[in-house]
Amino acid sequence: MARMKEILTVAGTLACAIGIGFVMQNSDAAKARYGKHETPAPKELEETATSALLDVQQIKLTSGEFKVADDLPATPAISASEPDATVIKVRAPQSVLEGPPAPGSAAPASACAITAEARAMAAAMVDLRLDAVCLPNERVTVHHNGMIFTETTDANGKLNTTVPALARDAMFILAFGNGDGAVAQTQVDELVDYDRALVQWKGNAGFEIHAREFGANYGDAGHHWKDAPGAVADAVIGRSGVLTRHGDAAAADPLLAEVYTFPRAESEQVGTIALSVEAEVTKANCGVEAEAQSLQLMNDGQIKSQDLILSVPECDAVGSFLVLNNLLQDLKVAGK
Repeated sequence: MARMKEILTVAGTLACAIGIGFVMQNSDAAKARYGKHETPAPKELEETATSALLDVQQIKLTSGEFKVADDLPATPAISASEPDATVIKVRAPQSVLEGPPAPGSAAPASACAITAEARAMAAAMVDLRLDAVCLPNERVTVHHNGMIFTETTDANGKLNTTVPALARDAMFILAFGNGDGAVAQTQVDELVDYDRALVQWKGNAGFEIHAREFGANYGDAGHHWKDAPGAVADAVIGRSGVLTRHGDAAAADPLLAEVYTFPRAESEQVGTIALSVEAEVTKANCGVEAEAQSLQLMNDGQIKSQDLILSVPECDAVGSFLVLNNLLQDLKVAGK
């Protein structure tokens, strides 16, 4: 009877994930495979954001340098009065993903100088910097070619984060809840040498990418996930892929993203990288409906996307893992 109940639970979940390969592992198998950890309760994604015109105030495109993160020099502060500042400033509309501004959020501050700068780095990453001195400790949403996540400025109104590029001509929109924001752009020529896959969601729903390189089993050196992400330096030299997480998980209703990057052009190995998206059933998320979106950079530079609505099994399945095998396409690596 217990086995039948588990099968019915999986069948009910499949109805909300049409076209997605789905496996549910029971509690004992999951603990052996991943160890024990829990995630906070997820919240539903709001409706997909619609595009809107931006009131662009000043534009000058930047051409970024390719540097390893540790060697990247500190970016000097850019004065709003400098006529040659290599930034793009913009007043951006509020994203519908954000919802209405929370009580006590920043009021519009038209006199505030907000600047952003993007610089290309090794492994087709981008060093993204924001300076908004009059908006300290404020939620800011980063948009890039379909990718979206939320961060929080520091006490000085600054933000410095590294973002995987999803386009050679990479543009980043950074928008505050009051409609203010900035735009930065850079050219990422190295992107053609890398494969990239992304999953994004709202709230701490517990989604995670698992990349098993060239036949690696769970727990092997070639298995990359949030507890074994790998290193950007290894991706630069073609040794292995790397997993990065983006967004401030401590913020209220955060928009979060996880990206797997593999150095296709520099890899000396040949074979398949198995990609899956997985989520643990916990006391915090059991019985809820979770939403996510996958983005995958194809060889022709186009972005393939899939949307997922997943009914998480009830709380008697706590400790099990939901394995979505077809939300991301496995990578085929031909080697040098």
